[in-house]
Amino acid sequence: MDHPPLRDVPTTWPVAESADLHRDGWVVALREDRIRRPGHPDEEPFRRVVLEHPGAAVVLAVDARERVLCLWQYRHAAGHRFVEIPAGLMDGEDEDPLDVARRELGEEAGLAAGEWTHLVSTYASPGISAELAHIYLARDLSDVGRGDFEPQHEEAEMEAAWVPFDDLLAGVLEGRLCDAPLVIAILVAHARGLAGAARHDGVPAGVQKEGAAT
Repeated sequence: MDHPPLRDVPTTWPVAESADLHRDGWVVALREDRIRRPGHPDEEPFRRVVLEHPGAAVVLAVDARERVLCLWQYRHAAGHRFVEIPAGLMDGEDEDPLDVARRELGEEAGLAAGEWTHLVSTYASPGISAELAHIYLARDLSDVGRGDFEPQHEEAEMEAAWVPFDDLLAGVLEGRLCDAPLVIAILVAHARGLAGAARHDGVPAGVQKEGAAT
């Protein structure tokens, strides 16, 4: 083997000091750590800024016609109105990401799904953020309504529509669609033959049916 093992390994370097740069009642916080390389206790600590984030769940909802439920939403930090798919924040470390995915699909799209497949979990920008996004494919969709959920702020201006999966794939490959969760979900689902023209016959491995034993 001429390279380290091809897997990501949890590890923590020694932290000499830690201080909050910003922390309030919102979902994220900004922290400054001064860390050292392992095995080098005499070196001067160096500064790293960490964006604490609770994590998120993302849903690629695909109907029987191989169309994806898409959302058009303004994102102020990036100065764009993005084509996205339903997503939401984790409420706590102990919350099951699949439960978050179910909740967000209901709140943002008024849908429930009978089949769930975990596509991938990814760190958005591990150089600065601890955010981990769990991305799911949802099928066997049914309309359940949004209940008493009332969209506010950017979500109040959000638009929703069904888009053919292969049109989204083309948009990703041509660089017209840039939202990371959407891009990752589309490419992984395509690579695994789970959606669009590349979909395999039958029920692919990894599909979890609602109500089935796990």
